Amino acid sequence: MLPRSMLHSQRSLLLTLVILLGSGFLATSLLSYFASRDAIRESIVTTELPLTSDTLYSEIQKDLVRPVLIAAMMAQDRFVRDWAVAGEKDPQQMTHYLKEVMDHYGVFTSFFVSSQSLTYYQAKGVLKQIRPEEPRDAWYYRVRDMSAPYEINVDPDLANKDNLTFFINYKVFDHNDSLIGATGVGVTGDAVTKLIDRYQTRYQRSVYFVDPFGRLVLTGAQGGPQGARAGEVLRELPDFKDLLAQMPNPQSGSYRYELSGHAHFLNVQYIPEMNWYLFVDKREDGALGEIRQSLYANLSICLAVMVLMLVLLNRVIRRFQLRIEALAMVDSLTGLPNRRGFDRIALNAVTEARREHKALSAMLLDLDHFKRLNDTHGHLAGDEVLTGFADDVRRCLRGSDIICRWGGEEFIILLQDTNSSGARRVAEKIRLLAEQHTYVFTGSPLQVTVSLGLTELHPGDTLQSLIGRADQALYSAKQNGRNQVCTEMAEPA
Repeated sequence: MLPRSMLHSQRSLLLTLVILLGSGFLATSLLSYFASRDAIRESIVTTELPLTSDTLYSEIQKDLVRPVLIAAMMAQDRFVRDWAVAGEKDPQQMTHYLKEVMDHYGVFTSFFVSSQSLTYYQAKGVLKQIRPEEPRDAWYYRVRDMSAPYEINVDPDLANKDNLTFFINYKVFDHNDSLIGATGVGVTGDAVTKLIDRYQTRYQRSVYFVDPFGRLVLTGAQGGPQGARAGEVLRELPDFKDLLAQMPNPQSGSYRYELSGHAHFLNVQYIPEMNWYLFVDKREDGALGEIRQSLYANLSICLAVMVLMLVLLNRVIRRFQLRIEALAMVDSLTGLPNRRGFDRIALNAVTEARREHKALSAMLLDLDHFKRLNDTHGHLAGDEVLTGFADDVRRCLRGSDIICRWGGEEFIILLQDTNSSGARRVAEKIRLLAEQHTYVFTGSPLQVTVSLGLTELHPGDTLQSLIGRADQALYSAKQNGRNQVCTEMAEPA
């Protein structure tokens, strides 16, 4: 076992190192905070907001532009073209296709409108016939006549209880580039609003979308700037004069403006896929709050790292100590406890036997003429026999019994809850097994016999007196010719 003074010294040194590292981390965090506070404005305008806008643009490409790509895929799908050109013979084929699009891509709705039959197909079946005089069908004729390949518009969805839906309407042409209909998908207005709210929560910025005419088209649940809702125009909002003076019409760039007594930083980025502008707005005091939160987070991480280091280092030291103790108490050849290990285990066994008034027997074993075997066949042969004999003895014992290598060719066993007669049966079993077992080393057969001395724990016995009697019994077995079991009884009190 390592001296306690050494372990205490090691732990003190490790604790000192952790404190020094933590102090350095704390000083660095504080210096970074003050430096960041001085440079925060330039950082937001030149780096932070543009980077956030780029990241959001990537998110938009994944979340909002994705339906556009799905609609484009549908418009180019050979099945849609061939089915429409073939005369729309089996409507169930189209409705099945539209349902697969909904299920596979997770969109709210999908549709196809034929320019030949003016039939509106939806995943639930044929919805209706398109008519020029029907106001709700105006979108189709607008798409039919526009030059762009697709549009994004907001309409109630007749197939889904008139829920407000963002539709991506995509033209479909046959192989001769003649218009044969319109197809696409829809995303619910609530889903898009939640998407904007998710952006705002994730990036701690105000996020909204504006069309080229300065009209809000998408906002979160709380609205856009000053709570403005979709459809309102930026130039009509009060207190927006400072920004409008710099940006009369939406255009990409970075801006700083005052709104309701608070400084704001704004980054505007054009999204060509949707013909909209992405506005990412941040209040200056909110930016400083983020820096403070970053400082607190760094300090918390520092504390957590120091605590974790202390716990891990203490665990490593403890494991190292236990490993050394285990190695010091185990015989490296047989894997059995050595004499030091036996002392610790045996004392507990004796104490338990006395407390619970159970029998306990001790057995000393000695391989006969082992020196002669070593001299004749070499020590490696002797090691092979010791290892094999130890394995044989283990198989004769219960899990509760204790066996150790006492030294050299001697072994000691404590049989718990076993009296002398029971111990003698175990001893005879071991003796016969050793006598009948042939060990092999480099092709040479080796045989040994064993002498055994037994005794039983009696009141007033100590571990030393118990082992002493077992040793006397072993001596008697050797004196009487070896390869036998002798029992030494306690002297009457």
